[in-house]
Amino acid sequence: MSTGQAGAPGAAGSLAPGREPPAAMQAAAPGALRPGGRRVGIGLGPGAADLTAPRAASALAACGDLFGYGPYLDRVPARPGQTRHVSDNRAELARARDALALAATGRAVALVSAGDAGVFAMASAVFEAVEAGPAAWRGLEIEVVPGISALLAAAARLGAPLGGDFCALSLSDNLKPWTVVASRLTAAAGAGFVLALYNPRSNARPWQLAAAFDLLRPILPASVPVVFATAISRAEERVEIATLASAGPERADMRTLVLIGTAATRQIARSGAPPWIYTPRRVAP
Repeated sequence: MSTGQAGAPGAAGSLAPGREPPAAMQAAAPGALRPGGRRVGIGLGPGAADLTAPRAASALAACGDLFGYGPYLDRVPARPGQTRHVSDNRAELARARDALALAATGRAVALVSAGDAGVFAMASAVFEAVEAGPAAWRGLEIEVVPGISALLAAAARLGAPLGGDFCALSLSDNLKPWTVVASRLTAAAGAGFVLALYNPRSNARPWQLAAAFDLLRPILPASVPVVFATAISRAEERVEIATLASAGPERADMRTLVLIGTAATRQIARSGAPPWIYTPRRVAP
């Protein structure tokens, strides 16, 4: 997953451009619910196949229709009889509606996310669609299958940076104003939380991470570690450790999770290897 999907639904639906909705979806009367319909939200984990949870792999194998962003669906092994419905990364709500509509016809449907489906991913869009959609959708069997989030995978690679209190924030201002992002960021830093920043930077949003660093520098010590964890567990994995004073936004893209320590976060130097990073459990009174 990029480390996260944030964006308003576009005009395009959740199917690949130029494709008509599945025949079963076309035939379903509005609000109809046929027996057996099941919709599963599945988190694939950070990237490596062996970091996809066994329950997620089993749930994927049991579904006949897979909905998702193309690069995420590409990570799912092809199986005979399965149909893939590919959509743009910013069409989350439309994708959720299409998946629910097909599940209402009696199909077993999976809606795929990177990382964990409930962390800045598709599970929330599904329940938004259910709440605003036909009453019959509330009768669907909906399961959210947990996955290993980018936050946990990156932390494990570093040591134990989340050993104390921490919070996760998305820097995307597609679904909330930047003033809200900035307020939450400074409040969390001032309260002493380790920060995990999702959606730090993209071609469409190149400035937010630099702005975030500018907000944090008056609050945190210049020596606080900043980790750029990109494509964790994938072939192109890259981990860079800097300080808040030296951290530059150009090190991040949409595949990057940015971890920012606290004044208490420690580094243990190692010969010929990157330092271990951990945050102590104990906080002095």
